[in-house]
Amino acid sequence: MRAMSDALPATFTTKVARSLGAHPRDLYAWRDAGEIVEMSRGVFRRGDALPASYPDALAVAHRAPRAIVCCLTAAAVHELTDELVGSLQIAVPKGGHVPKIDYPPTVVFRFDPDSFDLGLSAFEAAPGEQVRVYDAARTVVDLMRLRHRFGEPIAHSALYRFLATPGARPALLLDYAQALGVFGPVRAALDIASAR
Repeated sequence: MRAMSDALPATFTTKVARSLGAHPRDLYAWRDAGEIVEMSRGVFRRGDALPASYPDALAVAHRAPRAIVCCLTAAAVHELTDELVGSLQIAVPKGGHVPKIDYPPTVVFRFDPDSFDLGLSAFEAAPGEQVRVYDAARTVVDLMRLRHRFGEPIAHSALYRFLATPGARPALLLDYAQALGVFGPVRAALDIASAR
């Protein structure tokens, strides 16, 4: 491992390791020796790497690079909820490949391809390693449009927290709501929030 440690990134896949000359048996020997940690099937992290703040999101991002962290997981990233999220929630475009990820526990949502990248952002899941996530405004709108699944209290709480953040842009919520077909419910929730 020492000879390869300079070549391997902090988090890497079996494919990346193989492209750098490592054999799969090397990966398992390094794992058994504690030099690397297997984060998910085919995703590893060097033992000498700085700790990841969001290791599950980092692992899933390597398994499904097109996916975007969404819903309650995104709300937790943006500090819009105190809900404990039991499974990582990601979105993929409808009609595209749906990843099957057993570990870490992952729930996959299928979003419309036409608005899939709307509100796309990124966050640092580990030092120097970015993971795709919907921005705070898109997350609020997604929770509003999926309130039948997550509950109105969670959606409204996320909305209130969003509005309380410095620089919050309610107009952006309405733009996203229009594009995602939930303008009426989001407008009504904003009216209630502004009357508080």
